Parts: sequence; C-alpha cells; structure tokens
Amino acid sequence: MKQKIWNSLLAVALISTSVMAQKPDSPGSGNVATTPDIPLTNKAGSKYQFTIVKDNGATSVKNQFHSGTCWCFSTQSFLESELMRMGKGTVNLSQMFVVHNMYLLKAQNYIRYQGHANFGDGGEPHDVINSLRMFGVVPASAYLGMPATMEKPELSEQDNVLHAMLDAMLKLPEGHLDPNWFEAYKGALDGYMGKVPTEFTYEGKTYTPQSYAKYLGLNPDDYVEITSFTHHPFYSKFILEVADNFENGEVYNVPLDDLQKITDNALMNGYTIEWGSDVSEPGFDARKSSLAIMPEADMGMMTASQKDSLFLNPVPQKKITQEMRQEAFDNLATTDDHGMQITGIAKDQTGQEYYIVKNSWGTANYCKGYFYLSQPFYLYKTTSIMVNKNAIPADLRKKMGI
Repeated sequence: MKQKIWNSLLAVALISTSVMAQKPDSPGSGNVATTPDIPLTNKAGSKYQFTIVKDNGATSVKNQFHSGTCWCFSTQSFLESELMRMGKGTVNLSQMFVVHNMYLLKAQNYIRYQGHANFGDGGEPHDVINSLRMFGVVPASAYLGMPATMEKPELSEQDNVLHAMLDAMLKLPEGHLDPNWFEAYKGALDGYMGKVPTEFTYEGKTYTPQSYAKYLGLNPDDYVEITSFTHHPFYSKFILEVADNFENGEVYNVPLDDLQKITDNALMNGYTIEWGSDVSEPGFDARKSSLAIMPEADMGMMTASQKDSLFLNPVPQKKITQEMRQEAFDNLATTDDHGMQITGIAKDQTGQEYYIVKNSWGTANYCKGYFYLSQPFYLYKTTSIMVNKNAIPADLRKKMGI
C-alpha cells in the first residue's frame, strides 16, 4: 500500500489542550506504553461521544512525512505492540532499515521483469515480515536511514534517481546487463539512506540484525494477512491484486462476517491489527475531524456544510454487504491506499462500534495522531489486515487451515 495523498495532509496543525501527550518511549525499560488519553470526542464542538471498550498498547506516533512508507510504519508499530504484549517493554524499531532492504529486493524484481514491474517506496505488510525473516531487525537508534540533516523521511528524489538508474541499465548498451549493476545501484541507495549496520550496540550489548531479532523473539511465522473478497474461494489463500504487492504475497480469504469476528476477537484479547484501506472516501477525515465514517446518505449529493455536519453529529451509517465490498474493489472505488494500526474498540452514544486507529501522519490532528474509525467504513474499505495467527478464533483457524 502506498499513501496517495500524503503531501496534501502535512501542513495543518490542530492543537488540542484536551489531549495528553503520550509519554516518550523508553526502549528496553520494561515500561509498557498505552494508547495516549485521546479525547472521547473527535473534534472541538462535536457531539460525538465515545466510550472506550478496549484499549491496547502502542508506541509513540511517528510521521512518515514525504514518503509512501505507511506499510512499514504501520507494520513496525504493529510489531512494537506485539513486543509490548509479549512483555518485552517499549521498543522503537527502525522503519528505514526495512525500507532499505525492500529497495534492494524491488530493484532485483524490476530488473528481472525488464522494467515491467512496480518500483517505488510503496509496499505491503508482508514486506516487513519478509525483511524480518531475511535480514533481521534493528532498533531505531541503530539506523536512521536518512541524512543527519533530515528529521523526517523524504523519498521522492531518491525514488526518481533509483528508478532512472534501473531504466538506464535496462537499455543494455553492451547487449547485456552490466555485472556490476547491483553494486552500482546499492551504492546510490546507500548514498541516500546510509549503509545498514552489520552489527550495533544496544543497551551495552552488541548485536547483528539477526541476533537482535532472535533476542526480541519475534516469529515471522506468527503473522498472517487476511481479506474478504468473492473473486477467490473463501478459506483459501490468493495473491492480492494490488500494485504494491511486488512480492506476490498471499492473503487468506474469509467471508465478511468472519473478518469482523477475527478483528474483534483480536482486539478484545489484547492484540492489535495492521490495517490496509482505501482512504479516498469523503467520509475519511482523519486529519481535520479525527474520524472515518460511512454515512447512509450519499455524500456526493451534499453541500459542504452538510458534509461538515456529518463529522459533528452522529448519523445512520450504511449496512455493508459482501456484494457492496466486491463491487467497490472490482470497479476500483476501493484501492490500496494507506496502512495504519488498529489498537482498540470504542462505541458512540448510539451504540455504533468504532475502532481506535493509530496513524503515521504525526500528531497534529485533534486526537494526537489517532482517529475513530466506524465499523461500516472498516468493513467496506479494508483491503487487508495483518494479525497474529493466535488472535484468530480456533474454529476459524481450522477452516482457514492455519
């Protein structure tokens, strides 16, 4: 997934004194962080009143800034919550270590397909898990992945330069691929991001990325991706047909009711969820309103003031069916836009269920980097989720063959 609208969502700073800032992470301290005390409404003047049903731990909100690396930020945050759940304390993992690794794999893939493949900073949650399996993992303190003068990731120039390099190499001026192409490419990548560490010191001990992953105890085989579409058989796996799935990762396919059961079971039992979704709907307003809703009424027929009122006053929301979901995916109304982390469950005063979502756009919105996601929006617009397989109800695990 690759956030399509990140550069239009960076400038607004909405400061709320009703939100307590989350305590800074203390890597390895053993102190378990929790979701910050977000307001029980979504914006100033709103009549939405939320009750927290379940709140699971998460590390501090990060900012992907000028990059399409939501897939990495959300999945690393998901793994950080896994470490907290496992009693490992609060650890910040390096996103850019994973991004660097994936740029290497994407280049090899692009060359093998002679340029007929996706290339860029987008990706999928399984890319993070595959990086963990192949390369290990490092804490954020061990690898920044950007020049020291840069505070937040900006990858557009890097993308353009690396892409142009690969296209030039594919012109085969000598009639074949230069044997040094990969080293030349890696040199340019390292020039932008810095070389990844082969070993590092963390809390007085020396690790390699592989030994640090072993120390943390993260098992790549514990994590599965799940979706719900009818163009493939239920309770089977298929390759999700989205552009950023360059590794052809497979997802489990379940009916929509089961997707909801898995989601609620995971959250109620202390697990969090990596969530991929379309965010182009007019009901998605995480930045200004800290809310994502799917109103029953057609927003396309509303005036601006009518639309604004939806984010201030609870309204009836659509009843989502399997057929609606499939149609939206088939006609490209639902696309693979953005990755986030779901950390808990809430309800509004009407009884409508919402999920508590941690985003990676910084903390400038009313809920300090979080927002409330209605269940109808989730059921309609989810492209896939990642969960710990142990969070899936036993009967569904059996049906899925896990």
